[in-house]
Amino acid sequence: MADYEDTIEVDWGVATPDLTDDTSSEASTSLRSTVLEYEFRHGRRYHSTHAGNYLFPNDEVEQERLDMVHHIYYRLLHNRLFLAPIDLTGKRILDIGTGTGVWAMHLGDEYPAAEAIVGNDISPIQPQWVPPNVKFYIDDVEKDWVEGHPYDLIHCRYMAGSIKDWPRLIKQCFGNLKPGGYLELQESINTLYSEDDSLPPECNTVKMMDALKEGCLQIGQTMDPAPNMHAWVEDAGFTIVDERKFKLPLGNWPRDKRLKECGSFNRVNFVEGVDAFTASILPDILGWRKEEVTVLNAAVRREVMANSMHALFDFLVIVAQKPM
Repeated sequence: MADYEDTIEVDWGVATPDLTDDTSSEASTSLRSTVLEYEFRHGRRYHSTHAGNYLFPNDEVEQERLDMVHHIYYRLLHNRLFLAPIDLTGKRILDIGTGTGVWAMHLGDEYPAAEAIVGNDISPIQPQWVPPNVKFYIDDVEKDWVEGHPYDLIHCRYMAGSIKDWPRLIKQCFGNLKPGGYLELQESINTLYSEDDSLPPECNTVKMMDALKEGCLQIGQTMDPAPNMHAWVEDAGFTIVDERKFKLPLGNWPRDKRLKECGSFNRVNFVEGVDAFTASILPDILGWRKEEVTVLNAAVRREVMANSMHALFDFLVIVAQKPM
């Protein structure tokens, strides 16, 4: 059964910040871009190996944001990297869409007795210096998997808007797990809400999220896979052993210290990441003018920086086991 958390208590002592500060950040480009194949659009750097599959930048600004998102989820899960009931000693682990590799490296540091921790991604943005049991390789997980050595745990997190065929991906996970192995999916349910009706009637952040969903749907992808993950996992042949929802605030309004920390970082995630979210999808897919995107992004920043709305997402974790 799904596990739900209690209503989040608001910290009414939080002051509203000065919204006149410049909350935007400029993209910086790694020197590695001179020797690796990238393309530059809308002032951001994107991968070009499989141009069009991944809709978001891969430059250093985005990499820093992804590392921050890892910290948010780690704290949200009460300082846990995974929920699967498995001892990783001598085990093989795969991290799908590893991004900067931060989850895999964190796991390698915490579990040095794990046999191998493998991270794959379509962008070569992972560091060279990693724990001894961690390795990265470039691969498109939506193509046929060619590895012949199955895993004990497959981890897939924060892949919304990145996958065209989720059922096929999950079936490939099933086929590449050992009997008794675990698949763990971690995704936000990308519907913003409040528990005290504090969202404004014309919420710009909701407008942005709706636009991202619409753009992804137009190219056959989904920005909100979480509501369907339960069915996809069962259809692939897995047995679901754990399903939990964690409340992820947007802003530093919660009274609870851990949730306040998560919400504060999530606010930075939106303030600094809104350009990455919208840079490609809104103009290239939905046909928005540059000026329209700029106006919306500025409105989202102002809205998120204010403490007038007590907004949050649900973060869903599903742990499924391949039958013995």
